[in-house]
Amino acid sequence: MSGHSKWATIKRKKGAIDAKRGKIFTKLVRELTTAARLSGGDPGANPRLRAGIAAAKAQGMPQDNIVRAIKKGTGELEGPPVEECVYEGYGPSGIAILVETQTDNRNRTSAEVRSTFAKSDGNLGAPGSVAWMFKSIGLLTFDGDRYTEDEVMEVALSGGADDVTREEGGITVTCDPKAFGQVVDHFDSVGFTYDSAEITMVPENTTPIAGTDAEQVLRLIERLEDLDDVQRVYANFDIDDAELERIAGGQ
Repeated sequence: MSGHSKWATIKRKKGAIDAKRGKIFTKLVRELTTAARLSGGDPGANPRLRAGIAAAKAQGMPQDNIVRAIKKGTGELEGPPVEECVYEGYGPSGIAILVETQTDNRNRTSAEVRSTFAKSDGNLGAPGSVAWMFKSIGLLTFDGDRYTEDEVMEVALSGGADDVTREEGGITVTCDPKAFGQVVDHFDSVGFTYDSAEITMVPENTTPIAGTDAEQVLRLIERLEDLDDVQRVYANFDIDDAELERIAGGQ
């Protein structure tokens, strides 16, 4: 999702993500535990777990933390029961928003998500109301100053990826979610370091927004992301680069 990825890049440049590293680790641990609980602790046979491990390593999570999280998922270590809940809704200008959560208290999470939508001129929709607008892909990002597009493309295509694109400051590799582990392993085998690696959702089509609507949508997404039980937020907006810079400069 172009708008959301561009906004994330701007936030990284401003140091916003590092300030929330502790919260990021908590969410990564939940994802590792859930992935292992649902499909086992072998990353070679569990693409979602492989993605979680890649994301954790990209954020600098210690190996011991990763192992403990997986063992909690497989039942080798005790941990609180956690369930996945997905919420669908709309923001200003009818922007479709998909919210993935992991929680030990569904009622609490539902209330928090609903309240966050309402406070930001959005509203929750019925199950299935916006999920059809998104598709799952494997996504890896690389530092554009460290690697050239041709270097990344050569490794990506030989490893089974689908596409390579260059954006401001970075290079993006996409692949089928089922091939994610294979692609990540291939980059690891040749010594390439990725900034991020995940299985994510992208919109089939985007809606352009600007001005107050753009500010409200970004504010809503940030508030949702700040909720402890929220793992990921996806949206189908598209915001012009200059508009993003203007909004980021006012934060």
